[in-house]
Amino acid sequence: MAKAAVKEATFQWQGTNRDGARVKGQMEALSDALVKVQLRKQGINPISVRKKTELFGKRKKKIESGDIAIFSRQMATMMQAGVPLVQALDIVGKGHENPAMGEMIGEIRTEIEGGSTFAESLAKHPKYFDDLFVNLVDAGERSGALEALLDKIATYKEKTEAIKKKVKKALTYPAAVIVVAFIVTGILLYFVVPQFEDLFVGFGADLPAFTKMIISLSQFVQTKWWMVLGILIAIGVTHVQCHRRFRGYRRAQDRIMLRLPVVGDILNKSAVARFARTLSTMFAAGVPLVDALDSVARAAGNIVYEEAVLQMKDQVSTGQQLQVTMAQVALFPSMAVQMIAIGEESGALDSMCAKVADFYEEEVDNLVDNLSSLLEPLIMAVLGVLVGGLVVAMYLPIFKLGSVV
Repeated sequence: MAKAAVKEATFQWQGTNRDGARVKGQMEALSDALVKVQLRKQGINPISVRKKTELFGKRKKKIESGDIAIFSRQMATMMQAGVPLVQALDIVGKGHENPAMGEMIGEIRTEIEGGSTFAESLAKHPKYFDDLFVNLVDAGERSGALEALLDKIATYKEKTEAIKKKVKKALTYPAAVIVVAFIVTGILLYFVVPQFEDLFVGFGADLPAFTKMIISLSQFVQTKWWMVLGILIAIGVTHVQCHRRFRGYRRAQDRIMLRLPVVGDILNKSAVARFARTLSTMFAAGVPLVDALDSVARAAGNIVYEEAVLQMKDQVSTGQQLQVTMAQVALFPSMAVQMIAIGEESGALDSMCAKVADFYEEEVDNLVDNLSSLLEPLIMAVLGVLVGGLVVAMYLPIFKLGSVV
């Protein structure tokens, strides 16, 4: 049975040194008794030892994929510098800004001290360390080249995290602006339009049709805002639940996203880059192609590509070349297929996959930058139509009254 991880705490202490002078400080330890033992070894007579309490406490942040990427690079650097594994984990865990990540690293260190291998310890946290990560660490431990494999893992994590951030930026920016535009429109309909409505009551003339439509919409928002909010919440909750529970729903969503103009191109090229980067990393570590494709499928990040790679794996296992299977699934650009073909024929598949990944990662960078430039005038147009339309609707009756006078 594995030993339960015991969490260290920070203790504040006061005491007197050999000269009788008053000294104080803080120390991390498992208990106050251990703090007193350490102080006496240093020639300090402890007077008081108490656990440090913070006013607001450290928020236990969620462990993100970026934390795993940083951990990978830190461990690779430590191991290449010749720091023993347990000591490296101790240094990285205590120095991590995310308390939750530091706690998990402490658990991994405790497992290793209890006799588990590094790979076995990581495998006990499958939410954060996938099969690819664990398999590469296991291969490094078996071959005696753990530091080299950790460096490959760190590079892979950094590259995939960078491209993930690019894709997230491409999707988040327009969505955030549109949400803000609708919030502003709702505020105008709820607070501003009613002021004009009271003004129009004394006109004694028919209002323009556009103004009547906006006033009716404003009245609906004022009286039925709870219904609108409820519908929006219901749509959001339904989407989240369906996305979690139904693979067919996620498949349909991913397929639609891949076909969108501009955004679909970014998603396709990022999937190709991730495929090539993962395959290069696995193949360079000596993992057989069929096993590598299994890990590549799970790292695809898109169900359409995941199912295509699993189909390719089945065909490769029967003896077909990778380039042939890539052409058959009809998802990969011809350039990627041709470069993989050259890699297979020359026996340098890992390096060719790395070049494919580099090329398409750069393509994604350029597409995201271009998307930002394209979206700015489109967003201004949307804001102009929504906000400007409300302003025009409110001033039309005033213009009409002025022409009559």
